[in-house]
Amino acid sequence: MKLCFAAFVVCILLLSSSDMKPAMAELSPFCEGKCKDRCSKAGVLDRCIRYCGICCEECKCVPSGTYGNKHECPCYRDKKNKKGTSKCP
Repeated sequence: MKLCFAAFVVCILLLSSSDMKPAMAELSPFCEGKCKDRCSKAGVLDRCIRYCGICCEECKCVPSGTYGNKHECPCYRDKKNKKGTSKCP
């Protein structure tokens, strides 16, 4: 009986967690617009906008265009992930 109940609880948790997405803070209107422009040609749009948004909220700037131009925003340019590569798209 205990095993059946445990299996039932696990199934319920798995089914309910598959529909939940992690909550993300809302982007400021400035960052939302700039990141949509920056990521307009990205292959994985949602990931690009998420990381661009993180960088924009911290740096308060986003380079112009869809690629490059990071010299316009040194904070954005210098952010690195744990692998040492650029965090910001």
